[in-house]
Amino acid sequence: MSTSADREARAALMRAADVGDTIMGHLVAQHGAPWVVEAIRTRTLPPDVQLTEDQEDRPRDLTARLNAWHARLSAANPAADLEAGERSGARLIIPDTPEWPSQLNQLGTSRPLGLWLHGTADLRFACLKSVAVVGARAATAYGVHAAAEFGVGLSESGWTVVSGGAFGVDGAAHRGALVADSPTVAVLACGVDVCYPSGHDTLFAEIREQGLVISECPPGVHPTRARFLIRNRLIAALSRGTVVVEAALRSGALNTATHALTLNRHLGAVPGPVTSGMSAGCHKLLRERKAVCITSPEEMIDLVGVLGDDLASHSRSPAVPRDKLNEPTRRVLDAIPARGGAGPASIAVAAGVGLDATLSALGGLAAAGYIERAAKGWCLRKQRASYPRAAESAVLEPPPVREDVDPTQDPPFPDDDLPDQAGSTAPAYRD
Repeated sequence: MSTSADREARAALMRAADVGDTIMGHLVAQHGAPWVVEAIRTRTLPPDVQLTEDQEDRPRDLTARLNAWHARLSAANPAADLEAGERSGARLIIPDTPEWPSQLNQLGTSRPLGLWLHGTADLRFACLKSVAVVGARAATAYGVHAAAEFGVGLSESGWTVVSGGAFGVDGAAHRGALVADSPTVAVLACGVDVCYPSGHDTLFAEIREQGLVISECPPGVHPTRARFLIRNRLIAALSRGTVVVEAALRSGALNTATHALTLNRHLGAVPGPVTSGMSAGCHKLLRERKAVCITSPEEMIDLVGVLGDDLASHSRSPAVPRDKLNEPTRRVLDAIPARGGAGPASIAVAAGVGLDATLSALGGLAAAGYIERAAKGWCLRKQRASYPRAAESAVLEPPPVREDVDPTQDPPFPDDDLPDQAGSTAPAYRD
């Protein structure tokens, strides 16, 4: 069969079936999209069609499902969808075409029938080295900051950031990724021509210029709660691993984490304050040993990268000059009092070092500025704190006084300047 015929048939089935429909996935995998389209139009689906290897899994409402597909397919116009997509700059890719990411095939019967793409990047190449950064929509300032840091760090290291384009962690990760030259991929729960959330219209425009906005929903389809949860499997499948920045105990980000574990992908979680409910989901993943503790982009790259090529540097305590002293000299230094002073013989006994070695160490410590002579022998030299001078051009001025604030009243809480959550125009979907 020709690729164009298969594309048009899959575009029609994307209108007929719900996203992630495993029954439709079984039929297409067994018989091909054109055959399924014809069977639905004529309502001649064979009664003995094999849907799964286990016949006990055969759905009882197959006839009702077939009737629903038939009604939707009758109203579908796949040629018009393809033409409208091309006019808007979008394109439809299907399995086994050059831009199709082969890792999506691991989804089995829930593999999307096709993907609508809008952007300049190549999806297959962009996802060869990619990390999913997910988290809460109602993220805290800590979560937004951490997500942006991950976006910047991963992108600067040549890794593509995959996320859901939502408010909170998703948007911060995308914006961080846009700072560098690597592409970022936003997986939507609506058509690529529908801007949801509407406040991210500028962000999506920037993503299209440097990356991709993708969806398995046909053009014009609006989001629903079910589509948000179903699209999470694509975020997990496209990337080598997923890092959860912030997530409450009931969060869509944990749904993405579950998909990542099911697909045997790497899973990381960023710890947060133990008092924050928005980090409770991350802590649960860490406590149950389902995720690896991740505190930096380098650690996430170390988790998902190729051994020997993407290793993160190990964190070490800062080195100080005292570390370079040999063992006898360090013991002598530890035996010298901070006040009052002590003679060489007393220091030698306290340090457990011979007198000759003690005298030699005392001379070196004095020359290095660690100790100084006192009335009763030797004592530690007082260390004076030093602070860098401000630039001569720096002018210290008091902060401006806001005219709309009454100085006699108590200052507002930090969150008082944030917009009221109740004033949000976004539907009340969970993360």
